[in-house]
Parts: sequence; structure tokens; C-alpha cells
Amino acid sequence: MKERPIAFLDSGVGGLPYLSEAQKQIPDENFVYVADNENFPYGGKNFEQLKKVVISVIERIVDQFNPKTVVIACNTASVITLKSLRKRFGIPFVGVVPAVKPAAQYSQNGRIGLLATESTVKSIYTDDLIRDFARDCSVFRFAGVQIVDFVENRYYGADEDEIYKILSPAVEYFTRKQIDSLILGCTHFLFVREPLQKLMGKEIKVIDSVDGVVKQLGKILQDTSPAGGNNKSKYSRFYITGTSYSREKYEMFINAFDLEWGGSI
Repeated sequence: MKERPIAFLDSGVGGLPYLSEAQKQIPDENFVYVADNENFPYGGKNFEQLKKVVISVIERIVDQFNPKTVVIACNTASVITLKSLRKRFGIPFVGVVPAVKPAAQYSQNGRIGLLATESTVKSIYTDDLIRDFARDCSVFRFAGVQIVDFVENRYYGADEDEIYKILSPAVEYFTRKQIDSLILGCTHFLFVREPLQKLMGKEIKVIDSVDGVVKQLGKILQDTSPAGGNNKSKYSRFYITGTSYSREKYEMFINAFDLEWGGSI
């Protein structure tokens, strides 16, 4: 009997850096990654629409893969749907939420930037994070909608000038606000972390939640599914929702992250 996998869900390719880190830190697990191409992007949907969409996709993931744990590798989906998912399904969920606490701990001038999707920027959950962990800071929010679309559809093949151009509105905004730490509040932004850091300047700390998420995943697995030896049938597969997509586009990401093509669910 094969080991039940750990499932990752994002609206697209944004969660792949989180999967990659999990593969490094938890090497004996099986993984399935689902890009919800059918409902991309998540960031522009209202709260009720997104809850309905994510619950529907998770039902398909549970039915098809019977995962031991699911990582919602998307800030927008996490801040809006995690509570509902945990109530509805009998498996552990790990969410990705903006790293407000470490940003507040790092900041020296109390001025923090949050680069996220429109839904995450406006979320009550984000308001609560700021109230709980950055009450004494000014948090400036910017919805990087175009960056999400760029990473999903034009990242491979884009030259440095194109990347800088797509990042420049956010960089200009945060520079004016004189922040000293910047939270990447959308998983897609991990793909442009290096050019973003270069444009912001080395004195600005760019913060993500990759390490914290993978540590939490490891803790949950240790508590609920202790390792029982080497997994000889190990696999990491990439799946997609819907039937209208360019496999060639996704294969560039699949090859970069050393995944198997699983097809559509």
C-alpha cells in the first residue's frame, strides 16, 4: 500500500517554492500539487465565491488522493477559507498567511510593507494579524494583482527589464512609505523575490513564510503520522483543474521543480 500523500493547493504555480522546501525538509513523503487553473486567479474573488471554489477543489483532492495533510499554499485562500476547511474535513490543514509577526519583530522604524492580492489586503484576517502582532507599527498595503498574473503566465521567457517594469509600481509605493521590512503576502511573489530585493535595496528586509509553513507541516506530520521507514515508492506530481490550459506553459514549472505531470483532476 502506497503512502498517502501531502497535498498542496494554489490557484496556480505560486505554492511551488513551498512544495520545494517541503521536499527538502521532509524527503520521505509523497506529494501532490494541484494548480487550480480553472478558478485562477483567487485574489479577485469575493469571500463567498472563494470559499465555494476552494471547498469544491478540496473535495476533489480528498476523493482522488486521500491526503494525510493539505497545505493551502495561497495566502488569499488561507486567510479566507482555512476555518471552514478545518470544520468540514477530517484532516489537518496548514495555511500560508502574511508574515506580519516576524516583520514587526524585525522592523526598526515601525513602517512595514505588505505586498499581497486584493483579497488579502482587504481581509479581516489580515486586519487581525496586524492588530495582534503589529499594533505599534504602520502597515502599508499594496495589491500586486499584475505581478500574480505575470508570474503565472509570463515568468519564463521574461527578461530583466520586463520583471523590473512589473515590480516598479509596488517598489515606488513602498519606497515613498519609507518601510524597512516588506512582507510577501502572496506565494506567487516568491518567484520575483530576488529582483524585488534588488529594487528595494539591501537595507530593506524582504520576508516570506516558507520556513514557518514547512516547520508547521513537519510538526503536524510528526504528531499525526510518524515516519515508518523509507518510502520506496516516493513521488511528487503536478495536477491541474479544468481542461483549458497550456501544458507547455506548466511544463516549464514542472521541469524547474522536478515534478511528474499528473494531468487534470
